[in-house]
Amino acid sequence: MAFEIILLWFAVLMFVSVLASKLSGRFAVPVLLVFLAIGILAGSEGIGRIYFDNAPLARSIGIIALIFIIFSGGLDTNWGDTKSVIWPGIILSTLGVLFTAIIMGFFAVLVLKFTVFEGMLLGSIVSSTDAAAVFAILRSKRINLKKPLEPLLEFESGSNDPMAVFLTLGFISILTVKNMPVLSLVPRFVLDMGIGALAGYIMSRLIVFFIRRLKLDYEGLYPVITISLVLFTYTVAVLLKGNGILAVYIAGLGLGKADFQHKRSIMKFHDGLAWICQIIMFVTLGLLVFPSHLAPLMGAGLLLTLLLMIVARPISVFLCLLPFGISLRKKTMISWVGLRGAVPIILATFPYMAGIAQADVYFNIVFFVVIASVFIQGTSIPAVSKLLKLDLPMGNKKNYPIEFEKTAAIDAEMTDLIVPYNSVADGKMIRNLDVPERCLIVLISRNDIFIIPSGNSVIGGGDVLLVLANKPDLSILRQRITRLKEEE
Repeated sequence: MAFEIILLWFAVLMFVSVLASKLSGRFAVPVLLVFLAIGILAGSEGIGRIYFDNAPLARSIGIIALIFIIFSGGLDTNWGDTKSVIWPGIILSTLGVLFTAIIMGFFAVLVLKFTVFEGMLLGSIVSSTDAAAVFAILRSKRINLKKPLEPLLEFESGSNDPMAVFLTLGFISILTVKNMPVLSLVPRFVLDMGIGALAGYIMSRLIVFFIRRLKLDYEGLYPVITISLVLFTYTVAVLLKGNGILAVYIAGLGLGKADFQHKRSIMKFHDGLAWICQIIMFVTLGLLVFPSHLAPLMGAGLLLTLLLMIVARPISVFLCLLPFGISLRKKTMISWVGLRGAVPIILATFPYMAGIAQADVYFNIVFFVVIASVFIQGTSIPAVSKLLKLDLPMGNKKNYPIEFEKTAAIDAEMTDLIVPYNSVADGKMIRNLDVPERCLIVLISRNDIFIIPSGNSVIGGGDVLLVLANKPDLSILRQRITRLKEEE
């Protein structure tokens, strides 16, 4: 195929994927399914007739994409919300993955007549979750989940991929290395996770150090620096026999917690890069599958999917959350939103590389399980959240025509304050509000119109004030703005 034709197909598939994501939000269909469907339609058995059966190339593309998706997930994580659920999240992302892998492994032995270790390999491949699809569906329906569900699900899904990768590689080793004992995975686990976590922590500090001290002439070069250092983080961790996926996730968490210049632009860049990686990864995996090969496995695949949804995932969640004071309804919700994502499909290409017998069966079963899981569970999440009374309305986020980036050089944050209709500030000029000295009202939003304030500007009930202040002064202004007239 000519180079220009390849570029044309690439451009068309990217464009169609972005447009299709709009339909995904409108009809509450997980975007993962949309991208996979585009890949299948463009494949050798679809209308595009693009023949692609290179599993090693798909695996390489998937790993590179996963590196930046996982890093972006860590970077976007709100540590203030996450630290309150850190321990249940860690338990779910390690023991929860292990329990799921073991339970699904035994089901694979019963349903597919695999050997025990072959079953454990399949269980390991499908053991991780993808909450990105969950939140995409909730956003499309303008629904939030009650605390601590959102930060817990976000942290679990971002941190459980390393465990799934470890188990998959571990059982591949047992199947390919003669007389390898299962217990040898224990010290290997400690080394894998320990080196991965340490590499990620050290690299997060180094990345922040470099960004703070490098005085580059062009702001656009800062994301380039982070790309190189993220790839460096992954490769160093892997070369040291550690978990590279865990390393980049922890590096992302470390950067998300830190303050440094150009942080907002770096985060926006990596968010866009993660979307590009998701499209490329899903479309590539869609191209790799042959729908005619799925048909003979539909019965077994659907049975395994149902067992995963209603047996393996709930048992794992309830066992892991026993020590924590989380209600039955919330545990049920966490169990139901355990959607499978792209990671299991990527891991399903690993048996091809290792020369595992029936590697095509692994891939096709996993592909079917992911599609069925996302379709059945994903489309039902809004209804289940309402049934369990765990849904909250999503507030309207106001977009301001100015941005503020917090750094270590300034002790202030940009926050919006809503003026109550019966506030003592209603009808007063700003100069008469006794605004604290280190507090600045930057902008007033009134009826979707932005007003640049002066001392003579009159505040009205229902106004939204965009305020630049440090925390103590912001607290004082908030008390004065929210005090009602009848309280005086």
